[in-house]
Parts: sequence; C-alpha cells; structure tokens
Amino acid sequence: MSDWRLHGQERFLEGVSLSKKKYLAYREGWDHDHCEFCGVKFSELEEDLNEGYVSADNYYWICEECFIDFRDRFHWKLVSDQGAEE
Repeated sequence: MSDWRLHGQERFLEGVSLSKKKYLAYREGWDHDHCEFCGVKFSELEEDLNEGYVSADNYYWICEECFIDFRDRFHWKLVSDQGAEE
C-alpha cells in the first residue's frame, strides 16, 4: 500500500503499545507535538488536537484517523491508562 503518510515509522512504531490520552507535553518547555503520520498538531490549545494515541513514553503521538488507518499494519496494542490491553 502506497500512502504519503508512510515514511519509515515501522522503525520505531511497529508493535508498540499505545494509549488513548489527553495531550500532555513531553517535557517542560515543550508546547506541542505532531501526528507521526499526517503531521496534524497536538497541543493544549483549543484550535489543535487535544487527544490522541500515544506511546508508553508519551513521545510518539498518532491522531485518530491515522490510528484507524494503520493499527493493523503496525500491529499496535491498545492499552488502558492502567496498563491493561483492550
């Protein structure tokens, strides 16, 4: 499948566990992130996405649309905030 959003993300996102969460900055002084696929902006601002799927280290963010489109291809595991697989 050829898709403009794919550019080697399997190196760091293949088979990872993701949680659906409200956006929180990765560290102090960090004010936004982007979807690892389409580039849409996540932040705490009203005009940006405020919720999405994130890796366990809260570093890699994925929007709802890209999560749906690529969850099977990347074999993601969806986990709750408490760590249980859903």
